[in-house]
Amino acid sequence: MKTVIAFANAAAEPSTYRPAPERILAGDPVQTATLPFTSADGRFSAGTWAAQPGTWRVVFTENEFCHLLEGVIVVTDEAGTRTTFRAGDAFVSPAGFTGTWEIVEPARKLFAVYEVPGA
Repeated sequence: MKTVIAFANAAAEPSTYRPAPERILAGDPVQTATLPFTSADGRFSAGTWAAQPGTWRVVFTENEFCHLLEGVIVVTDEAGTRTTFRAGDAFVSPAGFTGTWEIVEPARKLFAVYEVPGA
C-alpha cells in the first residue's frame, strides 16, 4: 500500500557532508540533507537541505526544484550571471547547469530532484 509521506513525520536520518575539496572556493560549506522520499528506481527524491556559508562549484546532472525556507544563496552560471535567492524564493537548477553556489547566510530549503537517465 502506498501512503503520503509527510516530511515532519518521516523517520529519515540526516546526513552531513561537504562538497569535494577541489570544488570548494571559499568557506566551509557544511551541508545536511534529509531524504524522506526516494523513488524505487532511485531517480527521484525529495527532502530538506541546509548549508553553512561558503562557495563551491556545481555541475548538475539532475533537475532540482528548490524552495528556500531560510537564508540567502547566490547562484552564478558559467557566463557570470548572478542570481540571488532569499527565504520564500523558489527556483529550478536544470540538468547540465554548471557554475557556483554561494551560501551568504545559513540556508535551508525543501527540494525535489529528478536524476536524468544517462546524464
